Amino acid sequence: MKLNIQNETSRLRAVVLGTAISNGPVPKIEEAYDPKSIEHIKAGTYPKESDMISEMEAVAKVFEKYDVKVFRPEIIENYNQIFARDIGLVIEDTFIKSNILPDREKEIKAIQYVIDQINPNKVYKAPSEDIHFEGGDIMIHNDHIFIGTYKAEDYSDCIVARTNMKGVAYIRSLFPKKIVKEFDLNKSMDDPRDNALHLDCCFQPVGKNKAIIHKEGFRNLDDYKYLVDFFGNENLFHITRDEMYYMNSNIFSISEDIVISEKGFTRLNTWLRSLGITVEEVPYSEIAKQEGLLRCSTMPLIRD
Repeated sequence: MKLNIQNETSRLRAVVLGTAISNGPVPKIEEAYDPKSIEHIKAGTYPKESDMISEMEAVAKVFEKYDVKVFRPEIIENYNQIFARDIGLVIEDTFIKSNILPDREKEIKAIQYVIDQINPNKVYKAPSEDIHFEGGDIMIHNDHIFIGTYKAEDYSDCIVARTNMKGVAYIRSLFPKKIVKEFDLNKSMDDPRDNALHLDCCFQPVGKNKAIIHKEGFRNLDDYKYLVDFFGNENLFHITRDEMYYMNSNIFSISEDIVISEKGFTRLNTWLRSLGITVEEVPYSEIAKQEGLLRCSTMPLIRD
């Protein structure tokens, strides 16, 4: 398989889509990785496996409609394998295994059959355990790579901080010709409305030259201004704190003019259609309860 990912929006041809089959029991609070999951565990509203399977199948059907090759992870019994974006990523023709939370290492083994189809000289893994990054924090945008990180001193104690500056430096070392720009994100284990778990929880390019953004997701105002200057304020769709909480920036592009979005994102979907973009609406609000949505559960392999 010859990989090719140059940006977030070129025509999709092959993708890994996670699975909710045999997702396991409702986790204990101390087992949760993010504040939104904790919120729903406490409230008794944590998503049911049957609902999540149904939501993911709706996405699979959209991919089938657009003739996208879909790979699914091998099933690990009683284990959450929904968020395929976390475990690896493709930049250009290179597959990079993420350095993720140790408890989730087995997830990458469930897609080993996909990795085996890639030229082994194009498969990388960080050389040391203190280099941290996850796919949700990394976006390739043609000659740029945008990376979400967390620069506060409590990084090592903050479970929602997933990509460190050593991770940024590692990606930069692999792609020295790219302009790599990191963004310091706001994190909170207490309130999911103040937690940008990954960069794609507060920002994502869409269409030809547009992007969705949540200003308060950025710890450093200069990082937010960088994106305003880069895209132009008139090309940005600013989402509110509540819209960020419901994961409005975490949609997924099949092409510049086709996106998959949650059916409840009324304001966003109206804006996208005003740009001439076809919006394939799916139900995904149950999966969103785990602080991830459509981009989080997909790992693109090939775009035109």
